Amino acid sequence: KKQWLRIEDRPLWKFVADRFSRVYEFDKVIITCSKDEVELMRKHSDYEIVEGGDTRVKSLQNALECVDSSHVLVTDTARCCAEENLLKELVSFLPDVDCVVPYLGVEDTTIFEDSKEDVKIEREKLKLIQTPQLSRVELLREAFSSGVEFSDESSAILSLGRSVEYVLGSKNAKKLTTLEDIRELKCLKPPSRDVFVGSGFDIHAFESGKRMLLGGVEIDCGYGFKAHSDGDVLLHSLIDALLGGIGASDIGEWFPDTDIKYKNANSSMLTKRVVQLLTSVGYEIVNVDITIMAQKPKISPYKKEIERSVANILEIDLFRVNIKATTAEKMGFVGREEGVFVHAITSLKYFDWTRL
Repeated sequence: KKQWLRIEDRPLWKFVADRFSRVYEFDKVIITCSKDEVELMRKHSDYEIVEGGDTRVKSLQNALECVDSSHVLVTDTARCCAEENLLKELVSFLPDVDCVVPYLGVEDTTIFEDSKEDVKIEREKLKLIQTPQLSRVELLREAFSSGVEFSDESSAILSLGRSVEYVLGSKNAKKLTTLEDIRELKCLKPPSRDVFVGSGFDIHAFESGKRMLLGGVEIDCGYGFKAHSDGDVLLHSLIDALLGGIGASDIGEWFPDTDIKYKNANSSMLTKRVVQLLTSVGYEIVNVDITIMAQKPKISPYKKEIERSVANILEIDLFRVNIKATTAEKMGFVGREEGVFVHAITSLKYFDWTRL
């Protein structure tokens, strides 16, 4: 997700919020995000994090519940390089304005292509609307209560018959949408080269009459693991290592064994969900190193197959996956042939968007 592209060591959403906060002393800064990202965002900053909705309007409604000032400034993270002077000009309209928005004019001849005829439009009357937009809170709440899905705040204010002021915006406030945009937005600096290490381990006891899965590979031994899910102890340890690397808690929080929907869950699919999460919040996997401690069954005949399976699940090159197997020299619960212990280590780095 573009809001999680790293600018040095900050995700884009924090980079934008920090820039705005340096210019004006806001009563409060609120960030809306998806449910899965709330706790991650809270670990990155002291800003107020609010779970968003399925639409822009719903997300704003959720945020407005936390607002007790007369006006609110709303911006998109994608408008990441807006100049400080633009923000200062917007807030200079306080406290009497209903809504003030930046815009760009249209320089080229503009045609509305109609099925009957092409209609020439007076480009002087056209405005390309940008964010941030400053609006009166009570008016936004009233407009949003109508259930209409407005594309921006000025449209909501205009729907009430109230006035909107316009100030000249900036080409630097262009919305980050395409690869060309990311090259043109000069305020963005490359991500840091930090490496993040995650560690995870899991233990499962044997249970007769079940199939055994290790790393998504079926082990032919006549017994499996006692577990709420399919019991793939290797993938469970790997999930914890991946979550640890991005600071996202553990497998028990994301896939609790008290939840019926994870009964007999496919651990390969759970691992893919974690990979999707870490990718969406701006990380990529460098390598994984996994140690299986088992007195039985014998792991060596399956090691290469497990490596290929894990590489496929993680969508990384095979050389980035290493599987090691050892016994417990007949000591402890593993040595007594009661179960299997797996330890996984992962290394991650920020996605390098400059490669694009």
